[in-house]
Amino acid sequence: MSVAAELHDRVVRHGAVRNRYLERFRRGEIGEQEFDRFAVQFFAFVKNFPRILATLLANTPEDAAADELATILVSELGDGDPKRRHEYLYHRFLRSIGIDPQEAARRSWLPSTKAYIEGLAELYGSRDYARALGASFGLEHMAIPMWDQLIPGLERLREKRASLAAMDLFYWTFHRDLEQGHEDAMVRALDGMKPKEEASLERGCLAALDLLEGFWLGLDRPVPLAEPVF
Repeated sequence: MSVAAELHDRVVRHGAVRNRYLERFRRGEIGEQEFDRFAVQFFAFVKNFPRILATLLANTPEDAAADELATILVSELGDGDPKRRHEYLYHRFLRSIGIDPQEAARRSWLPSTKAYIEGLAELYGSRDYARALGASFGLEHMAIPMWDQLIPGLERLREKRASLAAMDLFYWTFHRDLEQGHEDAMVRALDGMKPKEEASLERGCLAALDLLEGFWLGLDRPVPLAEPVF
């Protein structure tokens, strides 16, 4: 089995994509306050991911790997159409559920969200390039199993909750359609990695997944009555 195949197998079995929160979400068993918190905390990741990925791209020494990462970053930024930036597509989602994007951007981050975003930034900017690339591999390869739980849950919530009847799911379905290409790009980015770098690849991959699992665990905690809004 190739290094990429072994890492992929680790990804799809990890708690980052196999956890109680995502299982509840897939079944549509998310309360109103929980859903509001999910939408805002996930936005923190959406807003910050391009600059995190750009750091990895800037530190990538191999042209072929840089080409693959640039493809993913350009996709995040709309493939030449600024109006299709993924952040703007997420704005559409937020507005459709009654949340102003500027207001959402001012909301407080949960400690687990802060740990996730700042941890990813540290991993992607690591001076150990194999560790940084492993983190990116983990994040891109967890995406399909994640979308395949979030999208059915969003559809169920839209069906059963009148306040969400106008929910715009394009950000989610559009992103899901891109993910196989992102997975393939990361497999190609690993081409040429030396056997001595495999341990760092694995450490980076698992570290990113641990951060993501922590993000979901943070969302799975009860919403306090006095959770800060701004």
